[in-house]
Amino acid sequence: MAFIQYLIFNGTALPLPDSYDLDLTDVEADSGGETEAGTTQRDVVRAGVLTIGVSFSVSAAWLKRLTAYSKQPKITVQYFDTEDLALKETEMYITGYKAKLYKDTSYKSLWSVSFTLNEF
Repeated sequence: MAFIQYLIFNGTALPLPDSYDLDLTDVEADSGGETEAGTTQRDVVRAGVLTIGVSFSVSAAWLKRLTAYSKQPKITVQYFDTEDLALKETEMYITGYKAKLYKDTSYKSLWSVSFTLNEF
């Protein structure tokens, strides 16, 4: 059985993630809020801004690659879209990068890496 490819960074397919949390949020203007009548008024400036929280269990080689991606100001990302069940492409950047030693092995250890991808 073939696995779904969830993430591709700058043309490089990433390993299968341990977790994949896709979130779409709206950016609202400051002019929105509650009216005098008590109803909510929303002035949406941009709808569906993508945020993806992801974690991996990776080797030292992938740890080095993911660390390098976390330092780049912009990454071209193909991600698995849960609405269309297909890959879509956008430009994103990484925040909240964390690398944690999971287990020391004879081949340079196993690492747990997590971060958040934010759409421009």
